[in-house]
Amino acid sequence: MSKRILIALTSHAALGDTGRSTGFHVGEAAVPWEVFTAAGYTVDLVSVAGGNPPRDGTDPTDPAQRRFLTDTDIAAQLANTPTPDAVDSGRYEAVLFAGGHGTMWDFPDNPALARLAREIYERGGVVGAVCHGPAALVGATLSDGSYLVAGKKIAAFTNDEEAAVGLSGVVPFLLADRLTAQGATHLPAENFTARVVTDDRLVTGQNPASAQGVAEAMLDVLAR
Repeated sequence: MSKRILIALTSHAALGDTGRSTGFHVGEAAVPWEVFTAAGYTVDLVSVAGGNPPRDGTDPTDPAQRRFLTDTDIAAQLANTPTPDAVDSGRYEAVLFAGGHGTMWDFPDNPALARLAREIYERGGVVGAVCHGPAALVGATLSDGSYLVAGKKIAAFTNDEEAAVGLSGVVPFLLADRLTAQGATHLPAENFTARVVTDDRLVTGQNPASAQGVAEAMLDVLAR
């Protein structure tokens, strides 16, 4: 298997009924992309609906984001990402579900994303998710029908953080609560501080500040 990691992105652009836009958090893809590529991995992108996924959290002053968005390979991929159904999971050692509030609408209970997570995980690969990216784990099951997160320690965007950004009543559900209801143990840190939790081959992070740590921890697991 070639050294390849897949980063999955949301295609959802509307922030509920607020009239505001959302999408994938650019930093939560850009920072891991740099970590992975520096370690010799090829990074491919996929989005729920394919095509050019909507963006959120863009910071033109952030060097990692600038390098990500101007990289010729990434720019070409972002212009026309494949859908999860079109992706052969067997090509990848790991998948990272990047966050952004859009994920709360199109990641949960998504059979195509769940297939990628299940196949990579059950083949001995690593599943990572950061901030709202763990929404992809909501409803995701293993081949025996159990929830992928059941019995696992995890990090994810917290209820307090959702309240702090004023979106508790906008998102379809509170992410930490839903994952806990599916058997996960949520381990929150202080609001907007980095938290990375590794449990077996599942690596999760709490918020954008956790993106680099999640990527580094995924590499650590891959190196075992």
